[in-house]
Amino acid sequence: MLEDASSCLRQAHQWASDKADELTTRLREGQESSQRKGLFRRAPANSVIDLEEEQADSFASGVNFYKVALICIAGSFAGVVVEILWCLFRNGYIESRSGLVYGPFNPVYGIGAVVMTLALYRYRNRSSSISFFGGAVVGSVIEYLLSWGQETLFGSTSWDYSRMPFNLDGRICLLYSLFWGILGVLWIKSLYPRVAQVILKIPNRFGKVLTWVLTIFMVFDCAMSLLAVDRWSERVRGETPVSAVDVFFDEHFPDSRMERIYANMEFGTNPA
Repeated sequence: MLEDASSCLRQAHQWASDKADELTTRLREGQESSQRKGLFRRAPANSVIDLEEEQADSFASGVNFYKVALICIAGSFAGVVVEILWCLFRNGYIESRSGLVYGPFNPVYGIGAVVMTLALYRYRNRSSSISFFGGAVVGSVIEYLLSWGQETLFGSTSWDYSRMPFNLDGRICLLYSLFWGILGVLWIKSLYPRVAQVILKIPNRFGKVLTWVLTIFMVFDCAMSLLAVDRWSERVRGETPVSAVDVFFDEHFPDSRMERIYANMEFGTNPA
């Protein structure tokens, strides 16, 4: 009986600690949100967004399909813009950072934004330390799996951290895991509520139609990109076209075009 009582007390203490942290965070962020002024005002508190979504009966309330799809598309675009600007700042020239053959989109960032949202949403009203730890873990797992998948499918790599300290198979490293943690806090505490606030302004009927149109386009774009990269890897291995599909991609997506789109892609080991 004493052991059962002790277990119940520990659970009650943990529950009370979690609730205290959530209530304290809600109060602090709500006060900061209400005091925002000027062009660089603070992002709205997540608790404020929750209330506004409920009152507006938004088509993208919570983390339903519509919000997740729009976050994925917006993240795919924003990630490319940030990388291009970073390349310009660091190297002094503009270079493609797109991951798809049509438009400035990279699904790596879109997938990252979605996974970050799904993983951290339940902790959106908790302290930033939880978001940092969750972001570091989730981001590192995503980066590792995407690197492994690209090398396995196409025998190519787009990044290599083998020269960085505390790396794992050259796919992830401690420094970038810390960056993922910072990004997790930045995303769930600042960027996500801003994106959700913009989505709130979209009329329900128009928003649903827009989401489906963009989603269909992105699926088509991803399919064409996978086929184009696959055929590109075949050309690198010296394989001649054997079908009308191969001829189509050779004509419309030659090496010169693919090298402009995927400026950092390198082919090494043969794909499995």
